[in-house]
Amino acid sequence: MKNSRKYAPQFILPPERCMDWAEKPMVERAPVWCSVDLRDGNQSLVEPMDLHTKLQFFRLLAELGFKEIEVGFPAASDTEFAFVRRLIEDGLIPDDVTIQVLTQAREHIIKRTFQALEGAKNAIVHVYNSTSVAQREQVFAKDRAQIKAIAVEGAALLKKLADEAGENYRFEYSPESFTGTEPEYALEVCNAVLDVWRPEPGRKAIINLPATVENAMPHVYAQQVEYMHRHLSRRENVVLSLHPHNDRGCGVAAAETGLLAGADRVEGTLFGNGERTGNVDVITLAINMYSQGVDPGLDFSDMPRIASLYKQYTGMSVGPRQPYAGELVFAAFSGSHQDAIAKGMDFRRKTGREVWDVPYLPVDPEDVGRVYESDVIRINSQSGKGGVGYVMQTAFGIDMPRAMKEDLGYKVKHVSDEGHRELKPDDVYDVFRRSYLDSRASFDVVACHFRQGGGIEAEVTFLRGGRTDTVVAAGNGRLDAVSNAIKAYLGIDYALSGYEQHALSQSSDSKAISYVCVRAGDRSFFGAGVDEDIITSSCKALVSAVNNMLA
Repeated sequence: MKNSRKYAPQFILPPERCMDWAEKPMVERAPVWCSVDLRDGNQSLVEPMDLHTKLQFFRLLAELGFKEIEVGFPAASDTEFAFVRRLIEDGLIPDDVTIQVLTQAREHIIKRTFQALEGAKNAIVHVYNSTSVAQREQVFAKDRAQIKAIAVEGAALLKKLADEAGENYRFEYSPESFTGTEPEYALEVCNAVLDVWRPEPGRKAIINLPATVENAMPHVYAQQVEYMHRHLSRRENVVLSLHPHNDRGCGVAAAETGLLAGADRVEGTLFGNGERTGNVDVITLAINMYSQGVDPGLDFSDMPRIASLYKQYTGMSVGPRQPYAGELVFAAFSGSHQDAIAKGMDFRRKTGREVWDVPYLPVDPEDVGRVYESDVIRINSQSGKGGVGYVMQTAFGIDMPRAMKEDLGYKVKHVSDEGHRELKPDDVYDVFRRSYLDSRASFDVVACHFRQGGGIEAEVTFLRGGRTDTVVAAGNGRLDAVSNAIKAYLGIDYALSGYEQHALSQSSDSKAISYVCVRAGDRSFFGAGVDEDIITSSCKALVSAVNNMLA
């Protein structure tokens, strides 16, 4: 890449400083949302949607809460025209939803568009023409006055046809390639269009500012938008709209700064589908707002379903790291991340905190239909005790002592590293079972009876190498007595250094799980046991721990 000198900035800054937006820390209210999935999104697909699929997608968009939906360019093809007619004639448009149609500022195209809209209750007619320096010079070979005339004539024809049809359609105008247009000239053209339409409080006009090709950093777009916001005529009767594309990967940031700069409305698509690198992603924008306490007015609470339907309708994919929606966006493999999340969730449970501030999770995964056990804490060779402990507790109700979590963490890490794979919760439990519940390679206890006198005496029957033997030993408690019997039987010594137990559930017939740690020299060994009887579960845990020591 040695030819950077052939490139130069294509944007033009406003003639005055427009930086009021930079003093605002966040977007404090949701914009009017307009989905352009069925137009911008559809025209960018390798195989555009058929009529049936477009109808399904329209229903989904209405279900998600979009009140304005651009349904197509009805003059562009018979399929587009038929789709608009089907929506209207079959009564498929909810009363609170406005359909929007796109048309170029050309007479025969506008007339065909009005034919498609006949009978629509609520409609926006969106007319556009390109105003940028590059388009004027290279595509149309027209000067400023001629390009402005196209916009004014198109606006006048829209008004004339709407008046003749007796329809109260709303109008939208886009100076296409706005970001490559001189701001003063874009303002001149838009004000000329508004002079034709003369919008009123009950019938506001939409002025839409497309970053048709994103050619600058977001703060440049914000300055251009703020300039228009300050100087548009009849501003109180104008809905100022944004239509960012994502060529520089900054579509979301451009939309957010544009809203800070005074815009009222955003046109975008689900998951950012659109030509080249796509349109602005409405899902990311909306949940960004949601994560800061602003209700976006759209419902993305079942993200897995939305993503599945989107892929079905469009043939597109949703990347695993797509913000808020990707398969891995909430996944924590890192041991330190898992530990922080687990502690944050535990802190929430103990304190009853309402505000969401769990480390590493910008939003509550459950709010977008994700599941903690399978989506958040993911186990592989990078995981640690926090993640492994979290999975065992949330998936199986097993709350191990801290040191035992660390021990299991190393064992799980080894299994994952050796197999070069992620471990599911059942895989983690299998490592736990083999390591602590089923450890009986050296010996087992098949019977245990207790007698109480001055202390506790245990009569323990052992099984080793197919042979049974009984040993009697005393202790200061039942587990201590069994431990002394094991030491005598095997001729070994160790310290019983840890013991914990809890119920596996809250039901009346819940089993108990016990954890035992024995220490020999400077090493600790762990075992676990499960039984309806607490003493039996404790003895099982001790037997496993000693077997692990002998191994």
